[in-house]
Amino acid sequence: MDSKNIQTIFNESARLIEYCGTQYADQLLAAGAEMIACFGQGGKILICGNGGSAAEAQHFAAELVNKLCVYRRALPAVSLATDIATLTSIGNDLDFDSIFSRQMEALGKPGDMLWAFSTSGRSPNVLKACEAAKTLGMRILCFTGMPGSPLEELSDRALPVPHADTARVQEVHLCYGHLLCLQIERHYLKQADPH
Repeated sequence: MDSKNIQTIFNESARLIEYCGTQYADQLLAAGAEMIACFGQGGKILICGNGGSAAEAQHFAAELVNKLCVYRRALPAVSLATDIATLTSIGNDLDFDSIFSRQMEALGKPGDMLWAFSTSGRSPNVLKACEAAKTLGMRILCFTGMPGSPLEELSDRALPVPHADTARVQEVHLCYGHLLCLQIERHYLKQADPH
């Protein structure tokens, strides 16, 4: 790899982020409004994903509970990818495909939302979590890769990234998530100080 390769990757990422920001702006605004409505009705957001997407689940749970930019009301969000004792217990006693759905059974309720990450849109444990969420009467938001995946079909609202490279997809997911958290934060700041 040389500096030309690095510039190519940065340019590709920037073009993809710009494209998705234009293409999915209305979907982002709608998703943010749905999350605000969930919190406003006393619901919480459960978040799941594998690998880098597990890190994103933890990242965005922290930004909702604590803050993105400015302190405001703490919001109920839980990453299902962080409790190692629970994850390994379910994986060992049942199977890895059940690590999120079993937690959904314990923590999910009607009025809550599932925020599901899968760059492939085909992760069996994420799909199983969506099935559990549907059974519980929860809305499902997904961040995924190429449009038309099984995850997108199971979701109420999808924010895909039309690219085959996992790293590029995750870079856009980071932008999507920050924009949702910013929208939510601004809503609660405005609510606290209407002037």
